[in-house]
Amino acid sequence: MTRITGRTTPPEVSTGRTDLGRRLATRRVELGLTREAVGRRCGAEASYIAYLEEHAAAPEIGTLVRLADALGTTVSELTGATADTPPGRATARRDTDLVALTDEECRELLSTHGIGRIAVVTPDGPAIVPVNYVVAGDEIAFRTHGEGLLARAAGTEVAFETDRIDDAVRRGWSVLAVGEAAGVTDAAAVQRLDAVARSLPWAGGSRRYWMTITPTRITGRRVVHQ
Repeated sequence: MTRITGRTTPPEVSTGRTDLGRRLATRRVELGLTREAVGRRCGAEASYIAYLEEHAAAPEIGTLVRLADALGTTVSELTGATADTPPGRATARRDTDLVALTDEECRELLSTHGIGRIAVVTPDGPAIVPVNYVVAGDEIAFRTHGEGLLARAAGTEVAFETDRIDDAVRRGWSVLAVGEAAGVTDAAAVQRLDAVARSLPWAGGSRRYWMTITPTRITGRRVVHQ
């Protein structure tokens, strides 16, 4: 097998993780692969995979094609060319089926952290707002503006949805949780949530007001291939 050397930008010119490096590392971790395993799949040294993940680099198209193939994705996904396009544009496979997830499977998928969407009813009609969230015990927690639309939904029933779509292999899942939203005012509870928060809300601004959703119903579905 031909070994990949690639064409990289010298470290002294520009260093630090790039979008390509982050996408490469994220996809590798999602698949549970080591750098050595990725290297074996595409004919590269593990040290080169490490360099691509950790430094500014400009691999040639042949290198990108092999990397994308090794990671079960596309060059466009790996380089971020599809970052502004909605997921799910790939053609569906003929052997696709949609199966219901168990309560345990739904909670396991929810139990990490990420981006979800909250649906609320407002005087102007339904609204859906994306939020960064974490799971704390049996509750879904997120931060928002203290006087914002979501804060005003405290005490009402809301719906929370999160999903994962993989265009490269045309797989995905979604989980829907329904329950009452509540504002968190207890100082100790706020402190605990601050401690488990992985990052600040992506939307920026003054989003320090914690809210929780206590699910009374959780359902989910997954796209599988027979």
